[in-house]
Amino acid sequence: MTQARYIGIWMDHSVAHLMEYKHDPIETITVASKFTHQAKENALGKSENLMHNKEQHQQSEYYKNLGEVIKNYDEVLLFGPTSAKVELLNSLRADHLHTTIKIKIRQTDKMTENQQHAFVKEHFSKEGF
Repeated sequence: MTQARYIGIWMDHSVAHLMEYKHDPIETITVASKFTHQAKENALGKSENLMHNKEQHQQSEYYKNLGEVIKNYDEVLLFGPTSAKVELLNSLRADHLHTTIKIKIRQTDKMTENQQHAFVKEHFSKEGF
């Protein structure tokens, strides 16, 4: 039997901090959305419709990239200050590869890296992992 794998992800619409819960110290890997402020300004200069289409496409790609990471875990904690975590969860639920993964969502404020690590440790230690 293999050991279960756990990951905490603090995220907003532009960046995600991935923290695997397996050893101390927790290391953070950052995944960024490609829809930057500069990309928004360039697209908006051409047309508002183009900007929204580009933003939607790049958000979808951002969530797809996170889904590729998440499929390797048994339990995922999504937390952060925006609705991005709910949007990601909805995207994951539409994909059959993620149906066996236990995913929890928690609303939090912006956090420092140390606060994020402590939040992940506390969550998974309370869950009895």
